[in-house]
This record gives sequence, C-alpha cells and structure tokens, in this order.
Amino acid sequence: MIRIRLDEPTLARTRIAISPLWEVWTSLYLLHRNPGEAPWPYTGWARHARQVLAEVPATAPVRLLLASGRSAPDFLTPIPPSSTPTLADELAALRATPAEVIAEQIPRYHRPDDLPGWLSPFVTDRSAALDRLAGGIEAYWDAAIGPWWPAMRAALDEEVLHRARALAADGPDALLGDLHERVRWENPVLTLMKPLERQMEAVDQRLLLIPLIFSRGALSCSTDHPEIVAVSYQARGAALLAEEGRAASPAAATDRLAVLVGRARAQVLRALTRPSTTAGLAATLGLAPSTVSEHLSALLSAGVVHRRRVGRRVLYSLEPAGLALVQLVGDEPVIASA
Repeated sequence: MIRIRLDEPTLARTRIAISPLWEVWTSLYLLHRNPGEAPWPYTGWARHARQVLAEVPATAPVRLLLASGRSAPDFLTPIPPSSTPTLADELAALRATPAEVIAEQIPRYHRPDDLPGWLSPFVTDRSAALDRLAGGIEAYWDAAIGPWWPAMRAALDEEVLHRARALAADGPDALLGDLHERVRWENPVLTLMKPLERQMEAVDQRLLLIPLIFSRGALSCSTDHPEIVAVSYQARGAALLAEEGRAASPAAATDRLAVLVGRARAQVLRALTRPSTTAGLAATLGLAPSTVSEHLSALLSAGVVHRRRVGRRVLYSLEPAGLALVQLVGDEPVIASA
C-alpha cells in the first residue's frame, strides 16, 4: 500500500485536473499488463492501438518505453501545467524538462551506472531524447487515442464537474472518501491499495487529483515534484471505448433493470447515480445525444429523474424513486451523489 500523510495546508489545496499525457502513459500500461486480449471495454481499442504501434514507424520511441512498465521517473509524466491542458501543452513541458530534474530523479529509480538502454539517452543527449519521445507520443496519440478523445474529454469534463462540486460543497474530506474503491481516506492519511509498501508525507504542498479513462482501477502517484503530490484514479466513462454496438457486460443477460425498462434506459439510470449532462451521458455510454435526450425525457415524465441548471450546464440526477429503482431492481446497490 502507498500511504500519504497530508497536512492541513496540502489538504486545503486539493485540486482536480485532466491530463492527455497521463492518459497516454496509462493506456500504454494497460497494453503492457494485458499482453493478450484486453478486457472489456478496452478490447477493440487495444487491438487498434497494438496495430498502430506495430505499423506506424513514428511511434517507435513509445514502443521502446512499453518495456519500462511503470518503473519510470516522474519527469516522463510531468504535472499538468493547468487544469485542462492540451497534449501540446504537456509535450511542451516535457520537451523543456531541465537536465537537473532528470539528474535528480533517475537515481530514485535506477543506479546511474546501470541505466536501462531506453533511459540512457535522456542523460547523454537530453534535448534530442525528449524531442524524439514527444514526437513518438504525438504519432501514437493521433492514431491510437485522438479518434476517441472528443468523447473522452466530454466524459472527463463530467467527472471534473462532479468532483469539483463535491469539493466546493462538502470539502476535501468528502471528496477523498468517495474517490475510488481502492482509495481509503482516514484523515490525515490517503491510502492507495497497491501491491507495494511505501509511506510518504506531504507538507505544505498541493494535492492534485487526475481522473483517467484508461486507468482501469490502476492507481498512480507522482511525488517527485517539490510542490505537488499527484494521484490518478479511474474516471467514469471507459465504456465509450467499447467496440461499435457497445456490447453490454457479460452480466447484461440477467440484468433485471434492463428487462424492466430496456438496456439503454437502464444504462442511463445507473449512470445518473452521479449528476451528468446530456453530452456527458452520451459520451460515457456511447449513445447518440438525441437518444439520451429521448430517454431522459421519458425518465423525467416518470418522476424518477430531475434536472437543474448549474451555470450554463443542465445536470440530470436521480429522484429518490429513481435511486430506489436502481437499488432494488439493479444487480448492484449504488449510492447517489447530490
């Protein structure tokens, strides 16, 4: 387990950000730890990504890093420069990594006199190595992730909106207590359930939470930055990566809620255990916005869903009757967020 003790100033500075570059690395780790067939909903995407890596020569720098797994210094996944950076923003930060940062971080992961072959160029020819890597990431992104990014971004925007509202309304304690099933918050210690033992303390820093579509339950923690501790977790919305037709999970054949209201409407009801917009639901579930609107209208008329405006967005969430329907008829009990 990774245990991070957070002092009050660090906890009070909790923020949320998305990161296209962290999505890149997490997607590569997903491929690395699933050398055969990737699990649903990543199966079709993983086949496509492997084909990209095999057939697009410009992705060669990324292919080399696949062998590293997660034993890599944090300078390869820099802290996002803003809450909503573009990949270009993050690659600019990567290309600008100072030599002293690389020199400081590498000994934490590898002996300087016994560096892996893929890592040595970042020491011997830093600028060229960083530029090659950034170019490889761009090629991989364009072919393997770019086609899915608009839907991914919509789902991540929904996640950030939900978490930001929870942070503003109830504070960091409530936010961290409901972050992920493998994240345990017992103030002042944040515990990540991982198969390794590590303890650290964050004093007068900032906690940055990074939701990722490609995480699939894998948690990562970046602590090499002097001012920021970054923790990633699985965001909702991975279903948008499913192959065309959006095949349901293996349990769908016995889904009692789907039998009662229809599969798509059951998906909408379950997704609304956290408030969402029409666009966010469409991206998360892989349904057309017009289809989602039609289901929401029916559920509003039935009195199981309500809507409210937050700024320029219209959020939908479950009425008590809708929550009861999901809890009593659905296969898995859920708890709605306000």
